[in-house]
Amino acid sequence: MTQGQSDRGAVTAEFAVTLPPIVLVLVGGLTGISAGITQLRLEEAARAAAREVMRADQPAAAAAVQRLAGDSAELILSVEGRWTAVEVRSSLTLPVLSLLPLELSADAVAFPGDGGLPDGIPSTG
Repeated sequence: MTQGQSDRGAVTAEFAVTLPPIVLVLVGGLTGISAGITQLRLEEAARAAAREVMRADQPAAAAAVQRLAGDSAELILSVEGRWTAVEVRSSLTLPVLSLLPLELSADAVAFPGDGGLPDGIPSTG
């Protein structure tokens, strides 16, 4: 048997052994990038919703969350003393990880306003 015949198929076997770890690293990296982008969108949506809460416009806050974070995002408003806490939640949706319940959230706090009206003027709506 010559040297060429004994090495036959070695490259195929090495490729078959190294391919799964390469795919796992690639999927992990893409998942991390997707999670980071989703988190940034949630942070921006929470800030925008807090600004709308300060303007006393809760429907606009919900619309801002849907516009910035997507239709799967959920807006949660809670009152903590004189402050309103704004939390935006969304699940991380990836085809490979659809069975894992990965949920991301972002929050902001706002002092609820009166819609920009001067002091002493009651709101009509």
